Amino acid sequence: MVPRAYSSDLRAEQAALTRERVVRAAATELAENGYDRTTLVRVAERAGVSLETVKSHGPKRALLLAAFELTFGGSVGPQSLAERPEGRDVVALTEPDAFLDGMVALVADANARVAGLWPAFTAAAQGDDQVAAELEALFERRRTTVRASVDLLVAHGFTLRTSRDDAAETLSYVFAPEGRAHFVTSAGWSDTAYRAWLRDAVVRLVATPPGAAPVT
Repeated sequence: MVPRAYSSDLRAEQAALTRERVVRAAATELAENGYDRTTLVRVAERAGVSLETVKSHGPKRALLLAAFELTFGGSVGPQSLAERPEGRDVVALTEPDAFLDGMVALVADANARVAGLWPAFTAAAQGDDQVAAELEALFERRRTTVRASVDLLVAHGFTLRTSRDDAAETLSYVFAPEGRAHFVTSAGWSDTAYRAWLRDAVVRLVATPPGAAPVT
């Protein structure tokens, strides 16, 4: 029985590795060529697997969602950044400034990872109702995550500059991938400058750190 269990575990591990190769290849193709020009054949060639193997991991829209989740958070699945190991490390920080820096770093890094893929996702939603539904579900998960982030700011001693709901909407806007696209991709800012803007925007628009002078 032990060899059979070992063989089963090995097959499962190999299948997981193959899926990751396919999803990463899809992410690269989608970022480089956009949703419409990406084909499963090109994904298979980039991943070094058969077309049938790629097809077994879902249609293109399924690969798009998996690619976004893997690129944004580091693994396929709907977990928020706060639920992943690096996010839990940030949540565990007790010093307010360190927590804010950690939160900003998580968001900035994630937005940098999806910089090429996000336009493909939003463009695909314009012509595919199922992708549009997935995008709306993603937005809803982001709203939930951002509301939790506002509560974490309060728990770390920050004072909200407006109501909880308004603070969450503002933070969602500040943390959106489109912000990085505007400042870094279009305006030519460095990632360091973008991170500084993110941090300043949180303090000025969402919540004031404990002991800080009121921002006007």
